[in-house]
Amino acid sequence: MYKFRALTVVLLCVLLLSSCFFKKNKGGDPNVSTSTGWEYNNKDNGGFEVTLGADQKTGPGLVLIEGGRFTMGQVQQDVMFDWNNKPRTVTVSSFYLDETEVKNVDYREYLYWLRRVYVDYPEVFRKALPDTLVWRSPMGFNDPYVQYYFRHPSYNNYPVVGVSWLKANDFCLWRTDRVNEQILITEGELNPDPDQQNDKNFNTEAYLAGLYEGVVNQLRPSVNPNQTERRTSFEDGVLLPSYRLPTEAEWEFAAYALRGNTFEERIYERKIYPWDGHNVRNSNEKNRGEMMANFVRGRGDLMGVAGSLNDNGSITVDVKSYWPNDYGLYCMAGNVNEWVQDVYRPLTSEDVDGFNPFRGNVYTDTRRDANGAIVGKDKLGKLYVDTVKDINVANRENYQKADYRNFHDGDLQSAISSGADWTADDAKKASLRMYAQEESAKDYTTLVNDNVRVYKGGSWKDRAYWLNPSTRRFLDQESSRDDIGFRCAMIRVGSPSGN
Repeated sequence: MYKFRALTVVLLCVLLLSSCFFKKNKGGDPNVSTSTGWEYNNKDNGGFEVTLGADQKTGPGLVLIEGGRFTMGQVQQDVMFDWNNKPRTVTVSSFYLDETEVKNVDYREYLYWLRRVYVDYPEVFRKALPDTLVWRSPMGFNDPYVQYYFRHPSYNNYPVVGVSWLKANDFCLWRTDRVNEQILITEGELNPDPDQQNDKNFNTEAYLAGLYEGVVNQLRPSVNPNQTERRTSFEDGVLLPSYRLPTEAEWEFAAYALRGNTFEERIYERKIYPWDGHNVRNSNEKNRGEMMANFVRGRGDLMGVAGSLNDNGSITVDVKSYWPNDYGLYCMAGNVNEWVQDVYRPLTSEDVDGFNPFRGNVYTDTRRDANGAIVGKDKLGKLYVDTVKDINVANRENYQKADYRNFHDGDLQSAISSGADWTADDAKKASLRMYAQEESAKDYTTLVNDNVRVYKGGSWKDRAYWLNPSTRRFLDQESSRDDIGFRCAMIRVGSPSGN
């Protein structure tokens, strides 16, 4: 009996040791390479550093949008007869989106930084200014908004307008750098540096490429045998991906927020608006009858009757007005339209991919020297980039297929602008506004080109039709209006659900 027990103990020990060996050498131990069996983060093994268990943090102002499939495209009658958003099933990967539209105070912070840093390049500040003259109307007295809307503190939390698509993208780049700079300061790697000037300012790509020194407080410890400390790299999982404008598919997916209308992968009600039901008034008993968004109820009726204003906004309103959708996003319908990344084409729905559909890719690569090192930055601190010249991207197997490079499809369609009257004649004549016409020369040139971008969502000066997230319109990327703003997005890396 004693020998049997002793043998049992020995066998258990052997099994335990074998299990430990198997776990360490067959991938069970995350600290050991499954390819070589070498231990990560070990100076004796050469010091290959691997960050384990890192998860993307949620950036300031962002909300996680868990992705999935949905039917993208129109859900109501196409009163404009554009047929520019035919229904189709697509899948959108998880991403982050701003809880609210970018506010006046946010954009003023951006301008303050530009003027403080680019002291030798005042044109940078001037070019970033929003066009406050968008408030002017030939037959309306809106001049006070030209002076007060952007700068008066009463409008701090109102959406910024008068910002072109190009300026919105520049804001996203600036925001990325400021957020990542603050992360490194919080991590203790950098000290705050309020004396940055001109090209000597923090830029995420420049820092990762070793082109920005900054005011270093304490570098990260390194297990590399040749160094004791090092700068943060992207592989550490500390810095966030870039802020950017959302794609049209992302924006539409987030606006519908179908997570509140599903049960075990079954969508039991397809929405018309970012809220449930087919009405624009709140159906809950507590707030019954109140408007769900800031829009035009009828011609000349932008806010209702004094004493009982229907949406409490003659123009824009605070970005956290009304009720958020099921993702927690405010004003995804009404208040201001919002820029998205996409280049406009009426037939985009027939061409783009089923996964993360997007139209407007321009492929670039960082310029490097013969040794593979990044060349450097320009005078404003931006890294040089070269456009990829790969003919096979645009021309596969010697035939053209919807022009994969710039998507010159020759699609010709139209969209009615905000505030226009709704008559049959307007709908019929809408397409004429799509062309620069020279009758004497019989020359017709489409205004749909690579510089025309999509905007969505409806605004304070739009009818309820445009509150539907599937409706889409377009405007030149250098233009701006008093009813168009924007919000920023960011890719979600790792687990789609954030676990």
